[in-house]
Amino acid sequence: MKLFYSPTSPFVRKVVVCAMIRGLDSRIERIRTDAHTSPPILLAVNPLSKVPALLTEDGVALFDSPLICEYLDSVGEEPPLFPGHGASRWVALRHQALADGMMDAAVLARGESLRPQEAARQANIERQKAAVTRALAMLEEHPPADGLRDIGGVTVACALGYLDFRYADDAWRDHHPRLAHWFEGVSALPGIAETGPPA
Repeated sequence: MKLFYSPTSPFVRKVVVCAMIRGLDSRIERIRTDAHTSPPILLAVNPLSKVPALLTEDGVALFDSPLICEYLDSVGEEPPLFPGHGASRWVALRHQALADGMMDAAVLARGESLRPQEAARQANIERQKAAVTRALAMLEEHPPADGLRDIGGVTVACALGYLDFRYADDAWRDHHPRLAHWFEGVSALPGIAETGPPA
């Protein structure tokens, strides 16, 4: 396995601790990566240009610490870190969500405090737009299955709906016809049709 990481990322630390508890640390090659420069080696694994990103032994690219940790929890023989059912599962997942949110806020606050206000704001906006552009390209190449069969399709539909709501002038459909066709099909389905943004 290969882990793309930054030594100061609390999300990377979370993955590394999980790997250690699961007895998997020796099976992971660590590749130090500056995600802010969007190096091609990272973009090939994670079009969002974020760490941690994990390339499994089967060649599957995984990104975002909750997903990576859940994958690691499925490997090896150690007791699971993700409870399988009952109240303990939901409490563990709630704590994970709360702590991830805290880390998100802390990382963003730290980053913004280190930059000149106006230059930092514009650079961050451009970086985020570039991430969206790369994600759209990946989805165009590999759109979700027809309909809303899983949480992935639901999430993609919500993301595209948000682009329509906040970035209507960007015309993402012009460059992503397969994805636009998929979105047209799911937009009328129950759940998505009733929950669009306000007019």
